[in-house]
Amino acid sequence: MDKPVKILVLNNEIESSLIEQILKEREIPFIIRSFHDSAYDGLWQSQSGWGNLLAPAEFRDEILKIYSEMSNSSFDGSQEADE
Repeated sequence: MDKPVKILVLNNEIESSLIEQILKEREIPFIIRSFHDSAYDGLWQSQSGWGNLLAPAEFRDEILKIYSEMSNSSFDGSQEADE
């Protein structure tokens, strides 16, 4: 993998799991780095976000598009209730 760069900040573990699954399916190389530190009981996560997603710069646009689509999707089924 080329040198990874910070692509985005993840807000929580659920978001992290979802994007991880999608990127694995699309065979996009990435690293997810959590800010959790048990010595500080997650203090950095409450201040800086849950963690970072790092990947080669050449995948930045594709990952941001995936993240945007994922963030705009409704995973709680509320769209079905409206129909």
